[in-house]
Amino acid sequence: MDNNDILIRLRYALDIKDKDMMEIFNLGGIEVSKEELSKILTKSKDEFYDDIDVEETDDQIKCTHKMLDSFLNGFITFKRGKQDPKPGQPENPAPPERNANNMLLKKLKVALQLTTEDMIAILDEGGIVVSKGELGAILRKEGHRNYKVCGDNFARKFLRGLAVKHRE
Repeated sequence: MDNNDILIRLRYALDIKDKDMMEIFNLGGIEVSKEELSKILTKSKDEFYDDIDVEETDDQIKCTHKMLDSFLNGFITFKRGKQDPKPGQPENPAPPERNANNMLLKKLKVALQLTTEDMIAILDEGGIVVSKGELGAILRKEGHRNYKVCGDNFARKFLRGLAVKHRE
């Protein structure tokens, strides 16, 4: 699952309007116009043609990890408000993790103020049963001995459960 697909699914799950998407990107430090947003929210050609090498066209802007990280940081600010950095804390957060799915789950947990039980319920709605220990391993910092990489299927089921929960 690429970053464009994550944004498309997240937008659908939480029913985020174009105007709000542009504001969230802006809060994350990236200026995005309405035309650029529509190109970001276009599905990748390679999802439909796995065996054919399709070049990127003007119809799509590839969402990088930095863009996704900025969007999720902006989403936290959008939902919870601006937080002043504590004394001694760096103003710019650490660089994004290599695994976008782990970053997605962590930042959505913060933005939506979800508890572990809420996340387990959302995953259950998405069709996957997970224990607190498994979820804790996915939410750990990369490099921790119990860290576990979040797979695409896990993230997809979480976003599906989020859509079911928020669109009831």
